[in-house]
Formats: sequence, C-alpha cells, structure tokens
Amino acid sequence: MIINIVFKAYNGFMDTATILGFLQESLFMIIVFGIFLFLALKKGRQTVTNVILGLYLALLISIEFPYYDAILGNASSAKSESILMLIVFAGFTFLATILFHRILPREYDETSFEGFGKKILLAVAGTVLVMAFSYHALPVTDLITPGSPINYLFASSQSFFYWLIVPILILYIT
Repeated sequence: MIINIVFKAYNGFMDTATILGFLQESLFMIIVFGIFLFLALKKGRQTVTNVILGLYLALLISIEFPYYDAILGNASSAKSESILMLIVFAGFTFLATILFHRILPREYDETSFEGFGKKILLAVAGTVLVMAFSYHALPVTDLITPGSPINYLFASSQSFFYWLIVPILILYIT
C-alpha cells in the first residue's frame, strides 16, 4: 500500500519526460562537471587546482587583451566571433595552467579514487567557475543555450561575484 502511494506520487510529479527534459537542459553543466571529474581522477587534485587558477588568470588577461579587434576583424558572423574569443581564452587558460603547473608544488601523490570527495568538490568548483564565466565573461551562451534551471542559478549579474568566490572557498577547503 505504501509502495503504491509512493509510485503514484512519483508518477504525478516526476515522469520520464520531465526527468529527460531536465537532463537535456542541464547537459552543458553535466559535461563540464564530467570533464573536471575525469581530469581529477586521471591527473589528480593538483591538476584541477592548476586549471581553476589558470581560469582565473585567463579571465584577468582576456578582459584587457588589446588585440581582440585585430583577431575578430576577420570574423564573418557573431558565431565565428564568439568561437574566436573562446579560442583566445582557451589559449590563455592553457598557458596560465602550464604556468601554475610549473610554479606550484606537486604535493598530492595519490591514486585515482583516493580523496574522491575532495576531487568531486574540485570538479564542482571548476564547473561553477566555467558556468559563471559562460554567462558573464565569455560568449558561450551565444553558441549554446543552457536550460532554465541553469539560467536561474548563473544568469543573475548580481550573483556573478559570489559564483567567483565559491571556487576559491572550495580551493581553501580542499
């Protein structure tokens, strides 16, 4: 009897189409989280920390990058302009990550699933940072349109500062 009530409540609130719709709307965030988690499991916590710090430094550099006009002058559409800006940002992120890899000590020597909780937290931190950048600093939303649950979390310009602070707090905790 209790099981029937639970199933009726489940079917009334969460049918398969609702769940699939939510997953589709959240797909970009799920993919970003998966990439960060894979990186944490494969390369370790220090690598994810380097990428997060590299993202922060790349944001600072790309905001004041003086050659965007020269690079974007050949763009034929807004979409190609967005792609070029993302490529430049990815280049800055790659170089900054390499820099942090060289200057920060490699203190974590662990197996793939050792410290799994901390790796999940770091993957969440990286995901939060990428999602915040996607809405407020980079033209990612020109290329893809994350769904309404993601918009509700990250689209507010008043909360951008707080979303930038969350990864720093997670880095401090881990």
